[in-house]
Amino acid sequence: MKDFIIPWDDQDKGTPAKAGAPVTLRIDGFEVTVPEGTSVMRAAAEAGITVPRLCATDSIEAFGSCRLCVVEIEGRRGLPAACTTPVAPGMVVQTQSPQVKKIRRGVMELYISDHPLDCLTCAANGDCELQDMAGVVGLRDVRYDSGANHYAKTAGTLAAGDIRARAPAGAANPRYVPKDDSNPYFSFDPSKCIVCSRCVRACEEVQGTFALTISGRGFDSQVSAGMASDNFMSSDCVSCGACVQACPTATLQEKSVIEMGTPDRSVITTCAYCGVGCSFKAELNGDELVRMVPYRHGKANRGHSCVKGRFAYGYAHHSDRILNPMIRDRIDQPWREVSWDEALQFAAQRMRGLQQAYGPKSIGVITSSRCTNEDTYLVQKLARAVFGNNNTDTCARVCHSPTGYGLRQTFGTSAGTQDFDSVDKTDVVIVIGANPTDGHPVFASRLKKRLRQGAKLIVIDPRRIDMVRSPHVEAAHHLPLRPGTNVAVVSALAHVIVTENLYDEAFIRSRCDWDGFQDYAAFIADPRHSPEATEMLTGVSAAELRTAARLFATGGNGAIYYGLGVTEHSQGSTTVMGIANLAMLTGNIGREGVGVNPLRGQNNVQGSCDMGSFPHELPGYRHVKLPEVRKIFEEAWGVEIDAEPGLRIPNMLDAAVDGTFKGLYCQGEDILQSDPDTHHVAAGLAAMDCVIVHDLFLNETANYAHVFLPGSTFLEKDGTFTNAERRINRVRRVMAPRNGYADWEITQLLANAMGASWNYTHPAQIMDEIAATTPSFAGVSYELLEREGSVQWPCNDSAPQGTPLMHVDGFVRGKGRFIVTEYVATDEKTGPRFPLLLTTGRILSQYNVGAQTRRTDNVVWHDQDVLEIHPSDAENRGVKDGDWIKLASRSGETTLKAALTDRVSPGVVYTTFHHPDTQANVITTDFSDWATNCPEYKVTAVQVSLSNGPTDWQEDYSAFAEKSRRILPAAE
Repeated sequence: MKDFIIPWDDQDKGTPAKAGAPVTLRIDGFEVTVPEGTSVMRAAAEAGITVPRLCATDSIEAFGSCRLCVVEIEGRRGLPAACTTPVAPGMVVQTQSPQVKKIRRGVMELYISDHPLDCLTCAANGDCELQDMAGVVGLRDVRYDSGANHYAKTAGTLAAGDIRARAPAGAANPRYVPKDDSNPYFSFDPSKCIVCSRCVRACEEVQGTFALTISGRGFDSQVSAGMASDNFMSSDCVSCGACVQACPTATLQEKSVIEMGTPDRSVITTCAYCGVGCSFKAELNGDELVRMVPYRHGKANRGHSCVKGRFAYGYAHHSDRILNPMIRDRIDQPWREVSWDEALQFAAQRMRGLQQAYGPKSIGVITSSRCTNEDTYLVQKLARAVFGNNNTDTCARVCHSPTGYGLRQTFGTSAGTQDFDSVDKTDVVIVIGANPTDGHPVFASRLKKRLRQGAKLIVIDPRRIDMVRSPHVEAAHHLPLRPGTNVAVVSALAHVIVTENLYDEAFIRSRCDWDGFQDYAAFIADPRHSPEATEMLTGVSAAELRTAARLFATGGNGAIYYGLGVTEHSQGSTTVMGIANLAMLTGNIGREGVGVNPLRGQNNVQGSCDMGSFPHELPGYRHVKLPEVRKIFEEAWGVEIDAEPGLRIPNMLDAAVDGTFKGLYCQGEDILQSDPDTHHVAAGLAAMDCVIVHDLFLNETANYAHVFLPGSTFLEKDGTFTNAERRINRVRRVMAPRNGYADWEITQLLANAMGASWNYTHPAQIMDEIAATTPSFAGVSYELLEREGSVQWPCNDSAPQGTPLMHVDGFVRGKGRFIVTEYVATDEKTGPRFPLLLTTGRILSQYNVGAQTRRTDNVVWHDQDVLEIHPSDAENRGVKDGDWIKLASRSGETTLKAALTDRVSPGVVYTTFHHPDTQANVITTDFSDWATNCPEYKVTAVQVSLSNGPTDWQEDYSAFAEKSRRILPAAE
């Protein structure tokens, strides 16, 4: 296996890089020029000179506590710390003078005098900075006699000849603190702590949780997670791994390293969870994955991670994973394991037979936002070039399709405008319909860091999410709108900006359609859009909204970040256009620190849309009805492409119930759990004669399947993901596919079994075909990605290195287009039977339908979905915290436990959808966005009442699922 060789200097230079005027100095006789503000330590590293250190690392600011990095500076008294001393013109530095060496050895001797010397059996052996620095300074002896220390003499950690092992027998060491193994992924051993504070500073500066602190003083100082009675599990720790990454010893250590040993090689790849697209080093022993370490050069994550990407990869080896193909004639039969050839022939014959009996448009495909661009491209090609129709849809439509529609109408392109680095330059941020700390935690950490530096935050959300108030972060304004009133709130913000003449006229005149703006301004200035007129509707204080609007319009660089709380509404597309209007009104487009930024929910939502997964669009968002577009693909594929748009998932299900849609190939998507109105989805799937599920596990959709094709994880294939900032990142094979094939190979095998003659041998060839047919990807190749690390589309002759910022000199469509955004109330209404509004979302430790994270130790944080309900609503219904309740809507009912909280307003309840036992989408309706059919997950009228057990539906479905998942022994 060829490892990815890092083309950049991967050295930790001790302190962060700075920007400023060049400064020249001499270090150990070498002249070096660095930016003003750079530390002496980093300047030395730039010259190839390593200054010993323990408390310094370039992911956090210098602290100067370990004193191991002392240097001599000509003309200065004493020995300053290199990490905290900035360079100056003409400075002359000595890093290896006799005095410096003597001081360093003395400092290291003090550290070692209170450290167990179990190096040969320590989990950090070979990967310990304390061990390395002891060697660097030349420490050969410890002269201190036995005395007070923080390790247990009886723990067997010292060699018998060590003087500290011969301490007098007596009572247990009062300073010894046992190892904390409460966290499922890492251990904390205080006896090995050197109190360098790197973990504390990483928790503060990188993650922004402030869960760790140094308690005590002097020799009694120690790292503490939370209060005195807390351990890591009970504290505020979010298990991001930043502290483990920062620790220079084995104090904080991954349990996987303790169990499996120090890794000896690594492969750079991309996380397969949310749309941030974090880069990781997959570190291995042989072909055994030991740990995932955030890659310091990853342009999306800049060396940070969350609990999912860092630790929750164990699902790849979970016992539930299916590794052999299976078939059955009917869904009431048990599964039968067969060879790949038999499974593919069975599937191909069934699908072709259905087309012969019911017509070429009687079958279709569903692509996945969790699979690679190359996987997705082949699945939509399967529909168009092999099935001969445009019946292709994707789970991306049920989350962010309004983004594609709304931004294309206003700006001319279907994606966000910025890179994640842009947040470092913002002054005012609107977060609307998103919960970054749970859904996009690595981006949330960067946002919180900017807020701690002085930027202002406006949160528009029905819940009091963590961004509203958390350690050292507090929103300037929280607008807790009533679910379903996004358009009214956004219009009210625009009303204030227009009527108070706070808009950027120069920007609008030069960059936007002025006549269109005049029409929009007349519409939005109508008093019916004022905060006072909409207050009763939205539940948002008029005074608070006016103040927030003024802040956004006048506060400097303004950026808008939004999520599924915007798009998953009947007016999702309208709200996206309203957000675009806000950005254009205030001139917040086309530079760093501004923009409209959709936070994509899954790792390749953007890519699955780019690849032509929608039934009306070919790759690159070009309508299938255009003959010049079809010609490009007809020449590339050698087939004729149908000019008629195909069916979306709801249309497929409707047609299945009607008897005209009979076969489905579903790759990496669980529509029974993730799509709305579960009863209707189940009815549609049950009416089909051939459902092919291509996945890792027997998911809920597989209960209705006739063919199961085992998929490969992101660790087992090559490809690319495109994240929320349009960044195309490489996915590299870390280990061989346990199922035998990568996903793109399985799709190719199915296509060929149905009569195609595809002959791809590597995903690089698929990307070459994408580049040859899709203008925004025209310059993308694996060679470019290996050289640059990643690029952001559009990447073509006009932008050969990609496009970090969109619409810099002009909008893609020419002039920005203001669009009238009339509020239209959803058809889903509350009333006497269903007086509450349900909205849904995610939690940090779980991901989407939970197929991956539920099969990891993340379940210790969230093992079931619960219903958040305001105490007043609970009291009215006799509900107490932890009670089982029945949640009912016009569509269905389910049971789950209640969690009383004032995070939600009275009249609003909230739950997650990670666990199939709950099946939250039994409750949601089939109402959807007017332009894209994106389901209205965020507004459902419900009632809550006490329950004494599962609903009849839950019991019936559980029995059906158990029967459906039977697998015959191989001999049968």
